Amino acid sequence: MFYRFGPHQKENFLIQEIRALMAEFGAEVYSVPPEFEERVGHYIEQDQGPNRPLVARVLNDAPQLGVIRQVLREEQLPLDLAYIPLVESALAPDQSSAAGARGPWQLTPVTARTFGLRVDKQIDERTDLTKSTRASCRFLRELILDFGAGSSVMLALAAYNSGPSKVKQAVMNTVHDPIKQRNFWYLYRVNALPKETREYVPRVVAAMIIGRNRRHFGF
Repeated sequence: MFYRFGPHQKENFLIQEIRALMAEFGAEVYSVPPEFEERVGHYIEQDQGPNRPLVARVLNDAPQLGVIRQVLREEQLPLDLAYIPLVESALAPDQSSAAGARGPWQLTPVTARTFGLRVDKQIDERTDLTKSTRASCRFLRELILDFGAGSSVMLALAAYNSGPSKVKQAVMNTVHDPIKQRNFWYLYRVNALPKETREYVPRVVAAMIIGRNRRHFGF
C-alpha cells in the first residue's frame, strides 16, 4: 500500500527531505530549483509505480546494502550514496551497458582499473560487490575533493554520470563568478549539464529519499 499525501503535504515532505539530504552533503539548501524538486517527485512516483518491483527487491536485499554501507562508512562517505547502484544497475552484478560499463556500480574498464580493479579476459572485478564498491568510493571521494565548494557531492554525482571532464567543461564555459556560481544548482538552473545528467541526479536523490523513508512510500 502506497503512503498517500495530500498535495500540500507531499510538497512539504519532499522539500524537507531534499533539504535534509543536502544538509548532510554540505550542499546549499536555499537555492534548490523548483524544477529539480519536480524531477525528484517524478522519479519517486516512477519508483512507487512501474519501477516498484525492482526498487522493492533492492531495498529488501539487506546483505548487499549492508556491504555497500560498510564500505562507505570505512571510506567516510555519506551512507546515502549506497543508493547509487539502485539507479545504476538495480544491484545486478553482471549488468552491462552499451558503453562498456559493468557491475553494480556500472564502472567503465578505464575507471575500474584506475581505482584498483582487475579487468581483463580472465577476471572482471567490477562484478564483485565489495571490490567494486571500494573502487567506486575512491572514485567518488576523488570527485568530491576535486570539485570542492558546498555542493561538491552534487557535482560529484553529476560527474559520476557524465564524467568529470564534462562537468568541468560546464563550469568553465558557464560560470562567470567563481565564488557564487561554481555550484551544482547554478549549473542545473542554466541547463549547463548534459540532459542525461540533469535527469540522473534527481533520479538518484529520489532513490535516496525513498531509501531513507521506506515505510512512508510503502516499501
